[in-house]
Amino acid sequence: MHGLIRPALDPNFQPMAVVYRAYQQDAEQSGVRLVVAIERSAGQVSAWESRVFPEGTQDERTINVFDRVVKTLLWARGGYRIKVSGHRGLYEHLKKAYTKTGSRAFDEDFMANVYEQPFEVVYAENPDDIAHSVEGASSVGRHLDGCRIGFDAGGSDRKVSAVIDGKDVYSEEVVWHPKITPDPMYHYEGILSAMKTAASHMPRVDAIGVSSAGVYIDNRIMVASLFLKVNREDFKKHVKTMYIDIAKEIGDVPLVVANDGDVTALAGAMSLEKGNLLGIAMGTSEAGGYVDEHMNITGWLNELAFAPVDFNPDAMVDEWSGDYGCGVKYFSQDGVIKLAPAAGIHLNENDSPADKLKVVQKELEAGNPEAAKIFESIGTYFGYGVAWYALFYDIRHVLVMGRVTSGKGGTLLIQHAQEVLDRDFPELAKQIELHLPDEKSRRVGQSIAAASLPEIRK
Repeated sequence: MHGLIRPALDPNFQPMAVVYRAYQQDAEQSGVRLVVAIERSAGQVSAWESRVFPEGTQDERTINVFDRVVKTLLWARGGYRIKVSGHRGLYEHLKKAYTKTGSRAFDEDFMANVYEQPFEVVYAENPDDIAHSVEGASSVGRHLDGCRIGFDAGGSDRKVSAVIDGKDVYSEEVVWHPKITPDPMYHYEGILSAMKTAASHMPRVDAIGVSSAGVYIDNRIMVASLFLKVNREDFKKHVKTMYIDIAKEIGDVPLVVANDGDVTALAGAMSLEKGNLLGIAMGTSEAGGYVDEHMNITGWLNELAFAPVDFNPDAMVDEWSGDYGCGVKYFSQDGVIKLAPAAGIHLNENDSPADKLKVVQKELEAGNPEAAKIFESIGTYFGYGVAWYALFYDIRHVLVMGRVTSGKGGTLLIQHAQEVLDRDFPELAKQIELHLPDEKSRRVGQSIAAASLPEIRK
């Protein structure tokens, strides 16, 4: 990969954006049309097109590249059915991979559980048959009329706001420990208490909006780390419809539950007053969220932690999914910890990941140039990462946040990401603006943005 901007501490990084671009340039003249469509709940379909070499020409290269493309598309959109047209060899590879014993067994199991449908890969003879998207973006969010409850469920604290006509009239933050508690009643009572407290500060409740880490479909909790210790039986019985059940106790009012990444993106878009915004939080993991040109949440999965950004097969493997080169090892505290040895920074293996991050950040604040290289490297990763994400999202703004970006590290990260875009993707550099949260983008809080999710029935 001649001419790449190399991450200072990871010279073997092979950015997916560059690998894909090289493939497209080579296949442009002789290429045939490939269509991939991802089907999810409520009949929604995301179609995506590319050019590929004809069958029998560079098949191994096509399969290696598009295995990663399809995986990224799947985790960006979410779904239980992959439809392929234009390359049978790729279809056969994917059909074998997305099985209980295949290379994508984790992905197959995760998506089947989320969407409560058997996962399958099917082939379409005619690309036109699957080339049309059916998207479900709706005017979720930015509704500020009436008396609303906004609830933000974090892993260490829960926040609730009472919002009247867009003004926060009461807010509280309460420390809790949902991730280590197996009894779902602990979660139920904590959330109900918060909502009742907010309700007591308003003459009535017209709507309830919830921001929470995890995957939500029709306001049901499908996968969520807040309930990590709750056993599977209790999860099905008491957790899946928890927000719906609690809302009924408050009153028969509209409820919308959304992923916290999407709500963060919505809050950023409301502050910037601009859409086409991708939000990336670099914390314990990599969290993603997206709002479209109308500042609407799309219903896409946006679980970019599992989307590959590095084509290097020797890249670090994610322990959970078992795959290499995925975003979680580049855009989170794991990414910092991964690079620390190359920077000559010793970390105590008994420390928590958050404490290890603090050690590196202290080195950075103290002026250690090797610590600076860690955040410069993550910035280089991120510049290429944004170029990769731009193949799957229509992006005009990227809001970068999370504890990895606090202090000097965030500034270094943005500078080096911008350098990649300016030099290697000048067209994207003109189109996309990178943002760190400032006072303006902090103006709309997460719980207030959550309160804006439902539309009040007239």
